[in-house]
Amino acid sequence: MRKTLDIATTAPGTGALAPRARLRSDAPQQSLDGWWRFRVSPSLRSAPDDWRTMDAAEWGTVAVPGHWNLQGYGSPSYSNVQMPFPLDPPHPPDANPIGDHRHDFVPADDVLAHRRRVLRFDGIESAAEIWLNDTLLGTTRGSRLTHEFDVSAVLTPGVNRLAVRVAQFSDATYIENQDMWWLPGVFRSVTLLARPDGGVDDAFVRADYNARTGAGVLEATVEVDGGGAARLVIPELGVDAPADTVLRLDAVEPWSAERPRLYDVEVRTAAETVRLQVGFRRIEVRDAQLLVNGAPIMFRGVNRHEHRAEHGRVFDAEVIRGELLLMKQHHINAVRTSHYPPHPDVLDLFDELGFWVILECDLEAHGFEHVQWRGGPSADPAWRAAYLDRMQRTVHRDKNHASVVMWSLGNESHHGANLEAMARWTKAFDPTRLVHYEGDTASRYVDVYSRMYAPHDEIRALGEEGLQPPPIRATADELHRLSLPVIQCEFAHAMGTGPGGLEEYWDLFERYPRLAGGFVWEWIEQGILAPDDGTGRRRMLYGGDFGEDVHDGNFVIDGLVDADRRPRPSLIHYAAVIAPIVITVASDRDRVIVANRYDALDLGHVAIAWERRIDGESVDAGVLRIPSCPPRTTVEIALPATASTPRAGTVSDAVTVTARTAADSPWAPAGHELGSGQHVIRHARAAATQTEGPASDHGIGPLELDPTTGRTISLGGLAISGPVVGVWRAPTDNDRDYGSEELDLPSMADRWHAAAIDRMVTRLVGIDVEGSAVRVRTRTGTPIFDTAIDADATWSALDDGTVRLDIALEPNASWTGEWARLGLDFELPGAPGDVDLVGYGPVPSYPDLRTGARFGWWTIPAAELTVDHVRPQESGARIDVSEATIRVPGGALRVRSLTAPFALTVSPHSRRALAAAAHDWELPDEDRTFVSIDIAQAGVGTATCGPGVLPRHRLFPRCGAISLTFERLPLGAPRT
Repeated sequence: MRKTLDIATTAPGTGALAPRARLRSDAPQQSLDGWWRFRVSPSLRSAPDDWRTMDAAEWGTVAVPGHWNLQGYGSPSYSNVQMPFPLDPPHPPDANPIGDHRHDFVPADDVLAHRRRVLRFDGIESAAEIWLNDTLLGTTRGSRLTHEFDVSAVLTPGVNRLAVRVAQFSDATYIENQDMWWLPGVFRSVTLLARPDGGVDDAFVRADYNARTGAGVLEATVEVDGGGAARLVIPELGVDAPADTVLRLDAVEPWSAERPRLYDVEVRTAAETVRLQVGFRRIEVRDAQLLVNGAPIMFRGVNRHEHRAEHGRVFDAEVIRGELLLMKQHHINAVRTSHYPPHPDVLDLFDELGFWVILECDLEAHGFEHVQWRGGPSADPAWRAAYLDRMQRTVHRDKNHASVVMWSLGNESHHGANLEAMARWTKAFDPTRLVHYEGDTASRYVDVYSRMYAPHDEIRALGEEGLQPPPIRATADELHRLSLPVIQCEFAHAMGTGPGGLEEYWDLFERYPRLAGGFVWEWIEQGILAPDDGTGRRRMLYGGDFGEDVHDGNFVIDGLVDADRRPRPSLIHYAAVIAPIVITVASDRDRVIVANRYDALDLGHVAIAWERRIDGESVDAGVLRIPSCPPRTTVEIALPATASTPRAGTVSDAVTVTARTAADSPWAPAGHELGSGQHVIRHARAAATQTEGPASDHGIGPLELDPTTGRTISLGGLAISGPVVGVWRAPTDNDRDYGSEELDLPSMADRWHAAAIDRMVTRLVGIDVEGSAVRVRTRTGTPIFDTAIDADATWSALDDGTVRLDIALEPNASWTGEWARLGLDFELPGAPGDVDLVGYGPVPSYPDLRTGARFGWWTIPAAELTVDHVRPQESGARIDVSEATIRVPGGALRVRSLTAPFALTVSPHSRRALAAAAHDWELPDEDRTFVSIDIAQAGVGTATCGPGVLPRHRLFPRCGAISLTFERLPLGAPRT
């Protein structure tokens, strides 16, 4: 049985026109998007031969653009490095869904009025053959790449039949293994284009900028049908000249990510006008620094997949504009288009809003890592044409966009001659931009030295290399590498609670001129929305939830925003780490030091205000005048004397200085925060006097104790159980450690389980009355082993109606491993309500993830106490808390520290429930409030990809002590 679609070839597609730029034309065009007839076969062998002409009345329908397995035809599947079928290139498996698409349409009259017509497909996964009126137009490879076909001789008046056969898997799948869902279909638009005789077939407009003189040079290469002439028109600059003229412009405004100045350009022939927007800028490497317009730049970046929870990679202009505005509002200035070109309209938004873009080719062969790259396509000459075709289609489509500063050859495809050939072609075609590829570890054919999840010590060493003369015996390759700036194309993994270590990375980026920043993996969690179960909950699914035999679980749930584009705490912290303005309040409060970390902007657009709050109440505030502060400089600004005038306070005295936008911008209204700094004085709250009332092993004052366990039963009638000593947390994704640098060790979660700290048992050693106090001694130990922690707790009643707990914790000598925390756990009846706290918030924070938290008097709504991670895990800690009021249905519990601040976690779920659940919507309703008061905590690290917890943020067995007061408040009690 003859099957036309060849899905086992290493060649590129066939029949398509040469790639060209995406141009906005006044020539007619017609969208063919909409509902198409559709049927799916389980394999190519079982797919019908007469699919193009058979009666389709019984077929179903799918939306185009769309993925068929998100529309009821089969299921999505997810794997990362693992290929979902045997590595047997170029052959896909026999079990390979084949989607037949049919669409009957009538061409518009204005399209038919032109002799030349082109049919454009912007994205088909993974391979397709395309027929029009039973004539084979050709085949496609490169799922995220544009393919155009000449249909001039095939298109007819009246009804035309377009038939597209798509294979879910093909030879292309071997080089499209990009850590995302496998989602087949015609998922980007299909468009019929009229091409005027004598029209503009292609244009490449290069706009250079001389930072020293302010002059610009515009050079265009224009292809006109029939070889005719074209004119270049820039009304704003008074330009109307032949397109083949090199235009030298005395004064232009440069384009940058911070000031994205664009000029409207028209390329005209007698038959057609195409419009594009041009930005003048020069990208270069000098003295191992990455420069744009003569000045160093810093990538404050993210890796961006295209994803929507319900529609996969189908583009929605409004959603994507909102997404990019959210990035800008959180100070993100750079995007790596991992790992393929995005929808073409996204590039217009990058230009308009201002982003530095590393535009990545649609290429990743990561699956060959499992066989040590045996048979890898990057070194196989049989794949050379396919590699070059992909790169050429990538570059040509987006070559006119100012935002693109680097072309990336792809991702994690090892190395080889095919990648070198891509780089050579790219450099020859477009020497105005840089070439990136992280896999070229020797840096033979790239213009930046790119690393992925390099630990902090390596990044420090690379920065220091840039300050040293090269080694005397350095090879030519080594000298070239040493001349290159360094970026981390992926440097932290935003999966679950984390990533820790962002601030330490950024301190290095700022310290060493050679380091040009990095990109967090990744922007968005790629959850797939489950069908409505009748509860109204949005249930997100991940790998394995669709019955896949090969999958990578929730590794696809990693992002600074969730699948609905709601910010995770990691985005708040990252925004604070990369803030363009850094403010330091001097310790004597007489001045502030303002550091301008913009690459091209002074601070003329910034307003700086200060406020002093004592015990949560504002006592003084004002606006500060900013002197001139060019990019990458600092200034000092005097604070009024009232900022430091001695004033009485019982809890805190905080001066906060905030920089905000002074006027509306295209990405945020006036008043948007750009950076802040604080100076906080904490006062130790004096304890009330201890009463001389009666005490017994049943309690003291308003506190009732259980004499058989030593734990509390109630406080002033409010049920409360505790404290129980705890050193474990419900493992985070980083604790589970999917890809840690510590490959010779088990994950932290496994180590904790092996040490049995997740199931510790407490016994009462003794409970004694000592005068007007009750002393409770317990030992909390691990099953199987002899490791234990002794707790010595003394309860006393105070004359203000509160009770005081003085507790000391001491581990025995048998401990060897690490802990997650050292704290006290309590339980209250009913689900938690709002929590007031004095400490750092409102965002959750940990020792190595705290930059976005600010000292204050916060009210945390019940819904924000923890983070609804798709896979449940520890979340919601707030650090350096000195007092808190925890509301439950039966009242409120106020806790205050008389000594050092503590970390507070309030959750509606127990740690065991969190650790056991696979999805957030599977968590049981425990109708309890779980409170942890931690004396010490470990950091969270970024071990899912990258280093684990840094040494200074690890927690090894140690003693601890704290003094607390507890008070029961009625439900209507005022806020703390």
